[in-house]
Amino acid sequence: MIFGRYKFTIRLADDAQLPYYKGSTFRGVLGHALREVMCALLDQDCATCILCSDCTYAMVFETAHAVALPKGVRISSPPHPLVLEPPLTQKTHFNKGDTLTCMLLLFGEINSDLSHLIYAFKQMGQTGIGKKIAGRRSQFVLESVTTMGSEELHVYKKNDYQITLPEQTERLSYGQINSDYFPLNSNGGGISNGGSITLSMITPLRIIARDAPVARLPFSVLMSTIIRRVTSLLNVYGEGEPDLDYSGIIAAAKNITIAENSLQWLDWKRYSSRQDKKMFLGGLTGSITYQGDFKPFLPMMEMAEKVHIGKNSSFGLGKIQFHS
Repeated sequence: MIFGRYKFTIRLADDAQLPYYKGSTFRGVLGHALREVMCALLDQDCATCILCSDCTYAMVFETAHAVALPKGVRISSPPHPLVLEPPLTQKTHFNKGDTLTCMLLLFGEINSDLSHLIYAFKQMGQTGIGKKIAGRRSQFVLESVTTMGSEELHVYKKNDYQITLPEQTERLSYGQINSDYFPLNSNGGGISNGGSITLSMITPLRIIARDAPVARLPFSVLMSTIIRRVTSLLNVYGEGEPDLDYSGIIAAAKNITIAENSLQWLDWKRYSSRQDKKMFLGGLTGSITYQGDFKPFLPMMEMAEKVHIGKNSSFGLGKIQFHS
């Protein structure tokens, strides 16, 4: 699966007031800007538009209408091909001249449409973002866009007036774990001899499961969530899901125990411009430590760190990190 990671650096042209979690704010403004940039028929509903399957906006924001599911794939709708990782700071007030960074993760052929996304980001800066201050939203300037693969390369710089797409793009596939991906624990335990691994939530993880009470996450539920996310992406944007014994993996995951749990449930509100209402969201924060033999699960765990998991991952939720 083609996988692109791009860092967008912006500089605020005004003081700004942004929410605690900024993912839905940035993604919402990006959607409006991208539609203005791409849509030839602004009054046309994407579901009935004959240009839908060739439109960057529709592929990202109306994915169910624009992206066809491959035959035999047993998922209800295709996953979004874009994840927007917002600035992770919890600050809400910013001063004119402050710089912020967003990451865009792109899956599949949408990487070839990066130029459209860069131009839409430039338009976002003119539209403004965050709460209105003195009657208008805070504007910003897109300073640069760089790739975040094996080396950092400039794709766009302010005042260069050109976009240079990367010649090569990273590929994600299910395979052998890097031998040094999870080093031995300091206490001598390893990935295959009863060691421990800690899962940290970089952004809240939205997961709802019958056997996963609030602020508790059995490893089997975590693996089910990871498998669902990874296989849906590989099915739609990659070479298909790996031929694995998924029921066997989940059965083995039930043998992994929880050694320490400091997870908490965080609730917050966001405004949905599409639905024109405030929505309550919640997710797991903090960390949890598991004990057991992790060797069978490591390839899935490594991919999960890169693609986000759980609900609302498209605006940056479900960013996780494993560490020994």
